[in-house]
Amino acid sequence: MKTLSIVHHPHPALRRKCRELKKIDAELRDMVKQMFSLMYEARGVGLAANQCGLPYRLFVINPEGDPACTDEEMVFINPRITRRRGAADGEEGCLSLPEMYAPVPRAAQIVVDAFDLTGQPFELEMEDFPARVVQHEFDHLEGLMFTDRISATELSKLQLQLADLERQFTAQQKEGQIPTLEQLNAELDQLERART
Repeated sequence: MKTLSIVHHPHPALRRKCRELKKIDAELRDMVKQMFSLMYEARGVGLAANQCGLPYRLFVINPEGDPACTDEEMVFINPRITRRRGAADGEEGCLSLPEMYAPVPRAAQIVVDAFDLTGQPFELEMEDFPARVVQHEFDHLEGLMFTDRISATELSKLQLQLADLERQFTAQQKEGQIPTLEQLNAELDQLERART
């Protein structure tokens, strides 16, 4: 299993609709362990697999954002949001869009079902901040970013930062630090075939 790292916009994994996982094994458990470590290191509360360059329907959350609160850690494999109720705006950021924040409209309450790391199905009713975290991470699995859900006014405030990330990405590709788009997409295709 390769060492994972968080990828930033405009990495193609972030715009890919993720594939369902067919099996839970030692390699997947290692991925989840690394994802929690990366999330805490970056001071996040959730992390989706494609934010680590893995095109799988999997995310981890800890709404407390505290590695000491292990009872708040949750793993969602092949999740589905089956019900959304109410509406609430709240500020969001994203580990793949460092230092960017904006108010994002979300459902106030959701029902989500998924499988845990033992392969057991579960269903949860969630509200407030934990519901927001799950909706944010679920969007990632659909190839969506929080910037897709904000107003044009809010998006315009982030344009300079987005353009800067794109410039950095292109510069790193030119220097050979990041593979070409063709190579990145080929790698994502290969990862998909390996596990889905």
